[in-house]
Amino acid sequence: MDSTADSTALLTDHYELTMLQAALKAGTAERRAVFELFPRRLAGGRRYGVVAGVGRALDALEAFHFDSEQLAILEGVVDGPTLEWLAGYRFTGDIWGYAEGETFFPQSPLLVVEASFAEAVVLETVLLSIYNHDSAIATAASRMTMAAGERPCIEMGSRRTHEAAAIAAARAAYVAGFTATSNLAARARFGVPTTGTSAHAFTLLHDTEEQAFQAQVASLGRGTTLLVDTYDIAEAVAKAVEIAGPELGAVRIDSGDLGLLAHDVRRQLDDLGATETKIIVTSDLDEYAIAGLAAAPVDGYGVGTQLVTGSGHPTAGFVYKLVAREGASGDLEPVAKKSASKASIGGRKYALRRRNRKATGIDTADAEVIGIGTAPEGDGNDRPLLTQLVHKGEVVGREPLDAARDRHRASVAELPVIAHSLLKGDPAIPTLFQ
Repeated sequence: MDSTADSTALLTDHYELTMLQAALKAGTAERRAVFELFPRRLAGGRRYGVVAGVGRALDALEAFHFDSEQLAILEGVVDGPTLEWLAGYRFTGDIWGYAEGETFFPQSPLLVVEASFAEAVVLETVLLSIYNHDSAIATAASRMTMAAGERPCIEMGSRRTHEAAAIAAARAAYVAGFTATSNLAARARFGVPTTGTSAHAFTLLHDTEEQAFQAQVASLGRGTTLLVDTYDIAEAVAKAVEIAGPELGAVRIDSGDLGLLAHDVRRQLDDLGATETKIIVTSDLDEYAIAGLAAAPVDGYGVGTQLVTGSGHPTAGFVYKLVAREGASGDLEPVAKKSASKASIGGRKYALRRRNRKATGIDTADAEVIGIGTAPEGDGNDRPLLTQLVHKGEVVGREPLDAARDRHRASVAELPVIAHSLLKGDPAIPTLFQ
């Protein structure tokens, strides 16, 4: 096994370290600085985004150190004094951020990193890599679970993406409401529930479909899910019920006109007395296909390719920018880019979710409120969004994955009805600066 795998320090772009070297030489590396990770806009005209990857980022921060193996690789990349500084690197600053599972909007300060410039700048690439990937997957997953309503969604996209990305995708999908994954590494690493039965290869292995069904039921019990579209679906459903009886757990359809087939299979199952047998559909589903199946007698969805690729938007588009630095007086001074179309807003931010209590007695989000400095107190309708994740280098914001899952559910429920639209449009709530 590669010994560098225990450290996340090389998940860093070359120019982070050349900036570090130049700042060390100039005497500016230890200036106190505030970096902010945020989206300029929502991808693809979506109505909201979902924060994911927070727990993974905290793990990566704890593993961010330069041991002899990493330092040897960096010889020739940076000079001796920089290598010496990196050898003693440990993050000692503070980090605040939106908690995992929370929804976000344009300019939301999802992560605020305060430390010396040197300590904070080298984290840019690894933080962006984790947040951009996981939040893109979680946002797509949230749209899918919203379209599915009470019907469960299962993540099964491991074979459609990089093996490491597959594990992260399964985790992010679970945060956004998926009930299970096919990925066993996600079960081992993050405790995500797993599920699965058989593929077409298992049916093709046997001399007849009947023999395949008999073997699966004998091994996994009558409550298993039988794949019925290898040959003729109607014949397969009849054989499935004959072998497993009305106790058959489910049948899976993986091809064809899923809506039409689901209606046909439901009638056949009911006629055969298998009224409790569920129908699971798979086959390149995305949120639009799931929404299109809302009127079909489908009981659950298996989603692969479209989920692990962010349903057309594989990155959340986050950036990591310096927004404040220590001035001559020792105080933090706002700094900002003025680049056309890529301007940033200087100053250390706070963030609140402004809510309005409707006649129904339910608090509904009205706006994302962002300001510079200290957040005002005493307004019960403004929900603080930033929570401390790291204090003086120590992780303080780690939480169980189910807590993020619960937060996602509550945060989406708080949004106005327009958030449920799958059509391209403006964010569900505006971002207000004050």
